[in-house]
Amino acid sequence: MESFESLLETHRGAVERFVRWRIGNREDAEDILQETYLAAFRRFHQLRSQDSFKAWMLSIARNKCADHYRERPEAVPLEEVPEGALVQSRYGLREESPVADTLDALGEREREMLLLYYFEELKQEEIARRLQIPLGTVKSRLYAAKKQFRKHYPCPPKGETIMLKKTLPEIMPEYRIIPRTESAFPVVWEELMGWFIVPKEGEKLAWAMYDFPERKRGEYVELTCSGRAEIHGIQGTVIRAKEYDAMPCNRIDGTNFAARTFVAQLTDTHCRILAESHRSGGVERLHTFLDGEDFLPNWGFGEDNCGNEIHISPKGDIQREGDRITAKEKPFLLDVVGRYTVEIGGKSCDTVCVMDIETYDAGVATEQFLDREGRTVLWRRFNRDDWQVKAGDRTWSQRLPENEVLWINGVKYVHWYDCITDRIFGTPIL
Repeated sequence: MESFESLLETHRGAVERFVRWRIGNREDAEDILQETYLAAFRRFHQLRSQDSFKAWMLSIARNKCADHYRERPEAVPLEEVPEGALVQSRYGLREESPVADTLDALGEREREMLLLYYFEELKQEEIARRLQIPLGTVKSRLYAAKKQFRKHYPCPPKGETIMLKKTLPEIMPEYRIIPRTESAFPVVWEELMGWFIVPKEGEKLAWAMYDFPERKRGEYVELTCSGRAEIHGIQGTVIRAKEYDAMPCNRIDGTNFAARTFVAQLTDTHCRILAESHRSGGVERLHTFLDGEDFLPNWGFGEDNCGNEIHISPKGDIQREGDRITAKEKPFLLDVVGRYTVEIGGKSCDTVCVMDIETYDAGVATEQFLDREGRTVLWRRFNRDDWQVKAGDRTWSQRLPENEVLWINGVKYVHWYDCITDRIFGTPIL
């Protein structure tokens, strides 16, 4: 194993650039670098893999920078300027805003009308007097300007319905899950956990959620792998995601539509998200695997955010007999629990069932049925009966009395919703 000094010498430049970009004062940056090196030296014995040294060092450095700004609230880091996204252009750093870009795309008359009405907050009568035109002309021009703005604006307006050709049915098809007596087969599961797409260039996929017992389609997601990217020196695949009729917890700026970009890494052993970005309030917001608690609860998975394992077979951590499940007490509890025939959408699939118990969220368990190619045929979510239930609220079994129940270590979990992909119907996105 290489020494701490030799590894640090290899990656010192990256750490210094990382800190100096975030800390404007050179003396403060030098102090933070010394604190970073000292903390890393003391904890070097905890590092499991030398291959992770650079990412590990940058994570320590980022935490030290965050401590600096917590202790000195008057110092504002450059990347946290809230008015707009700072992007590199031929003119250097500039502020990017979809509102400004849309206004620039309009004609002079429409742009002038919107600036007077919304930015200078003039009443229509005041605009008529300033421009020396009739009030009726102001109203008609303002109406036309709003229409043109909606047409050119890149983000869907709040409450507006988005029309698209959906490749999955509005009502969840009936399905049957039939236990098999044969042993579960090992499977190579390259999908990005929770998103069902394999992060390889050219991959496309659509999937949808279906609430039970109504079986009605809710959120609908389209994903496309569009190229390659590098995040903190790690190579990954870019995934563009569009979420229609998004669940409230997934919405951006209150709209029922969300557009995100992921960078995901697929290796010989694991699959994980490296970064997520989306535009909110006119700002492009980027979270990477170095962002700690700002990243891990939503996008991270596994010990040290290693991601989900690719080569999976029964470990014996979870045992299942019908609706009764016995699970070991350990973090990141995910295991193959049996082999099943899933009949759905006119197809019969030989699958293994992978159960995930509270790895992502306490009180949540899932079933994921994978075919021999390692692709999801059916995904089902169960909530612990008291999951996020406040005093006086109904439990999940009271809210959904018709839904299926699982017993995990003697505790009741209630079926909530399912997900299926367009692979079932043989209609991939064109």
